[in-house]
Amino acid sequence: MELIPAVDLRDGRCVRLYQGDFSRELLSEDPLSVALKWQDQGAARLHVVDLDGAASGRPGNLATIRQIAACARVPLQVGGGVRDLDTALTLLNAGADRVVLGTAAVEHPDLVRGLLEKVGPGRVIVSVDARDGKVAVRGWTEGSHVDSLALLRRMAQLGVSRFVYTDIAQDGTLSEPNFAAVESAIAAVDCPLIAAGGISSIDHLVRLAELGAEGAIVGTALFTGAVDLPQALRTLRQD
Repeated sequence: MELIPAVDLRDGRCVRLYQGDFSRELLSEDPLSVALKWQDQGAARLHVVDLDGAASGRPGNLATIRQIAACARVPLQVGGGVRDLDTALTLLNAGADRVVLGTAAVEHPDLVRGLLEKVGPGRVIVSVDARDGKVAVRGWTEGSHVDSLALLRRMAQLGVSRFVYTDIAQDGTLSEPNFAAVESAIAAVDCPLIAAGGISSIDHLVRLAELGAEGAIVGTALFTGAVDLPQALRTLRQD
């Protein structure tokens, strides 16, 4: 299983939020330094999120994303506010290996279809961000009546070949993942799924691997030291 460090961008800084709440910022660091630190410690991929873009619907940290992509040797998957084709293509042209769509999957499925046709399924990820089983949109600031598992199945039928599944209640809490929800999400689609939210130990990573997750996005636990990246990578390779 792939361990993917999260680099969340806000106002040009790398931050961590508690349960995605913009008013509960846990820390702030230089994003390029953070990205290169995770790369140097062995990360094979980075998960970059433009939080300003997620909230506003338009890119807010494009210069920072370009800088990270230009300096990093590992591929980036980038999301946050990708709600039109131009933004998706701009991020890919800025150096993203994969672009991540969330709100668009709920509100503009034709955009997802068009992007798949233009760049191929290997460069597109749909992020399903769930709160109590329902999908949250617009940077997790709004709820919806869309069932998370139904969205996974609908997007898979559309041709999406990779997903991120986040349980919002667990994100940034250093509690534990919602393993039951992750297991249900993995069972819902016959394609790779990356889990996120609540990971705070190497044991959590091992369990997610046993459930069949292709990868795990880890943020707060790396910043606090609850998960040591080199040790976690060694453990996952041994398993």
